[in-house]
Amino acid sequence: MADVADQPLLLIAAGGTGGHMFPAQALAEAMVRKGWRVKLSTDSRGARYTGGFPHTVQVEEVASATFARGAKVMVPFRIARGVLAAMRAMRRDRPAVVVGFGGYPSIPALTAAWLLRLPRMIHEQNGVLGRVNRIFAPRVDRIACGTWPTDLPKGITGKHTGNPVRQAVLDRAGAPYVPPGAGDISVLVIGGSQGARVLSKVVPDAFSRLPKALRSRLKISHQARAEDAETVIRTYRDAGIAAEVEGFFTDVPARIAGAQLVVSRSGASSLADITVIGRPSVLIPFAAAAGDHQTANARGLVQGGAASILPEGRLDAPALCEHILAVLNQPTAAAHMAASALALGRPDATQRLVAIVEELRTA
Repeated sequence: MADVADQPLLLIAAGGTGGHMFPAQALAEAMVRKGWRVKLSTDSRGARYTGGFPHTVQVEEVASATFARGAKVMVPFRIARGVLAAMRAMRRDRPAVVVGFGGYPSIPALTAAWLLRLPRMIHEQNGVLGRVNRIFAPRVDRIACGTWPTDLPKGITGKHTGNPVRQAVLDRAGAPYVPPGAGDISVLVIGGSQGARVLSKVVPDAFSRLPKALRSRLKISHQARAEDAETVIRTYRDAGIAAEVEGFFTDVPARIAGAQLVVSRSGASSLADITVIGRPSVLIPFAAAAGDHQTANARGLVQGGAASILPEGRLDAPALCEHILAVLNQPTAAAHMAASALALGRPDATQRLVAIVEELRTA
């Protein structure tokens, strides 16, 4: 067995949200399997997401801060302390490569890597660079893009890797699609944790406007917040629609695979799941998303013929009903959308990230 000192070290820096941490976890798992040592640099919020990381991954909490809250005058000093601590740690145990996944907690490690001239890259999950990734885009050796196209600064190029998806999604990658026909029609409605209330108000109303013969064949799985569930259930029941309404589905990949249509926000991870499995979707970007990145996320699917988009500013029940009918009443078009979605999927996103890391190590 190789001595620990002979194993290359990968330092992963990621912010404290699932959107940053889950792709970071996927890369950590893959690199550990390849014999690398892995350290994770994050803050106390990010540390809450580390339960799924390999047990061999060393977690280092850093001093960081966001300019969005708290005493802003202290933020630069906290970040500076984090950078100095990161530089000391890197001099003691030099990383072969440093990878940032976005979020303010990634600033110290990426800044230290830049100052020490270590090989470094960032991965952006969305179609618009987050604030931190935008700062570091000119200061890294590679930019991996989870969504394509990604809005990059002028003169900056990126590589489309896709967003890593969990094993439950990979297990259903490319599952055969059954176009909507004469039998039951399954639909999945997923709204995400932010801005889900507007979907709970509009989506059931939109389905209730479908022709009665179509409503009677629907089997809807609708993910809704607890405070909205009673109204959602009542709207579906009054329309004669069979619906399962829950705050959170633990088997979302299976429900995507079994659906003829997915109605969803356009968060990066949701779109990765939808495209890896390959399903038609009606996308309703969250209007308050930073930099309107959910609209950017949806752009590639719409251009590729895999989805239709309904901006939140134009979202109402009649308009959404038309988008739904365009899929459920046109089996051939629905099958084409499913195939187009699958063509856009990147089930090998993690392996693509691994390849860039290994390339940087030997560059």
